[in-house]
Amino acid sequence: MEVKIGVADSARELVVSSSESPDQVQTQVTEALNNATGLLSLVDDKGRRFVIPAAKVAYVEIGPEDSRRVGFAVGG
Repeated sequence: MEVKIGVADSARELVVSSSESPDQVQTQVTEALNNATGLLSLVDDKGRRFVIPAAKVAYVEIGPEDSRRVGFAVGG
């Protein structure tokens, strides 16, 4: 699943690929945003940890859970 985070004072958004469910990510985001001095901490599917001050979070876009597709597609 893909999570996009807009960070205040930054032209680029942070994109995190997570193996957690959308509900788990939303719970983490809500808890961090409810505490103005809190930190939003997410771990991607490669084990990297992203920590963002909650006060700097402009928006969070949580994508749907995606099923892993295996194979090749032939377009025409």
